[in-house]
Amino acid sequence: MNLAEFITAWAHPPTRRAWMQHMFLNVAGLIGWIGGWIALLAISTETPDWVVWIFLPYWIYGPYRALVQASYIPTALRMRRILRTFPWQVLRDAPRGLTDYPEVVGPQHGWFELPNPADPQQQLPVVFTRHYRLNWWSRRLAPRAEPQLKAQIETVWFAGDPRMVGLIAAPTPSGQKPRRFQIVDQGLGKGDGNRIAEWGITPEDLERGRRVGVTPNA
Repeated sequence: MNLAEFITAWAHPPTRRAWMQHMFLNVAGLIGWIGGWIALLAISTETPDWVVWIFLPYWIYGPYRALVQASYIPTALRMRRILRTFPWQVLRDAPRGLTDYPEVVGPQHGWFELPNPADPQQQLPVVFTRHYRLNWWSRRLAPRAEPQLKAQIETVWFAGDPRMVGLIAAPTPSGQKPRRFQIVDQGLGKGDGNRIAEWGITPEDLERGRRVGVTPNA
């Protein structure tokens, strides 16, 4: 299945299935954390008092973990907006790293350099700005990662515009389906009018950015 045949990433059936599985796991995790908290509370009413102390760590951690889990759902919905707006690009051997990228403004937890759509010779960094669920990527971006791990991200799929925002994924071993969705943001700041002109952002590009909730400062 040739990804170039699909006008957007969402039009690619394996991508839709992968996103739906991603969303299902998010919702199931949220229900599990809330349900577990309620279940243990109910059990504690029928057990000796000392059992309460065993459950106490979960009661303290559970609400926090449920809030974190709930935050994944709007992130997943934003992923869908990106997938519905941009096509997949298959990138091989894109420069990448886990150490801080010198020019990046704000938090970063790993980066890729991707070609500017208006000037393929210009490479722009996109960064992971949140540390949640990045363990899989971090292990493969680490300078001392084992070769078999590094090989798993030698090819990545990217949907988006590196001048604004995008979604990055690693293909499955078969190369037919994306996995490990992560949103990446433009790492050099939103810029001013001069930077937007330098990057060659057009009104059509800005409109696509607005669809996914990003508007560079003009």
